[in-house]
Amino acid sequence: MNSKNTIASLLGSSPFKPLQEHMRIIRACVAEVPALFDALASGDAASLSQQRDLIFTKEAEADRLKQQLSAHLPKSLFMPVDRRDLLDLLSVQDGIANIAQDIAGLLTERQMPIPAGMEAGVLALVKRSVETCDHAATIIEELDELLATGFRGQEASRVGEMIAQLHEMENETDLMGIDLARQLFAMEDQMKPVSVMFWYQLLQWIGDLADYAEKVGDRMELLLAR
Repeated sequence: MNSKNTIASLLGSSPFKPLQEHMRIIRACVAEVPALFDALASGDAASLSQQRDLIFTKEAEADRLKQQLSAHLPKSLFMPVDRRDLLDLLSVQDGIANIAQDIAGLLTERQMPIPAGMEAGVLALVKRSVETCDHAATIIEELDELLATGFRGQEASRVGEMIAQLHEMENETDLMGIDLARQLFAMEDQMKPVSVMFWYQLLQWIGDLADYAEKVGDRMELLLAR
């Protein structure tokens, strides 16, 4: 089946179907990140490489679907949403998988042992960031219900509450990331400067998973407001 027919079958009567399918792939991609860090913490190079490959495969799958949908989404939608809003939401979703790929690539391209004393904090940040992505994916699953209710009423209010919770979760990851950065900088005299630099970047990327998940919520808020 060619890509156009694949997208046509996903679209059906709603452009939300491929958008939701794309987010399910993103969710599966990000779900591999905790095991990536577990392998890093345990020094299991084989498992680390295996997790990298799983993340890269899922990211490529999400990217293909994004390209297909971008190319074949109808110019005119007889729906209470704008085509540009859907493409913007699609792009933000895809950014989550891109960040997961960046993290996996860095951890396998360079020796990146977790700085002493930061293991529990790093794993906790990873867990909370992935949970934030999961919550964003759950919100995207509500698009069908929102369409059925015209993006109004009790369903819209419920999704609004879910988005508010998403903001709270992302704020938690911000605070966790700040605390870890302080720990990292407190040890910079005992570490190679390049290691400090790379770990600071890695902490930023872990937090960015949650940040992009929050951006998904921001785009959903715009859809509710129109």
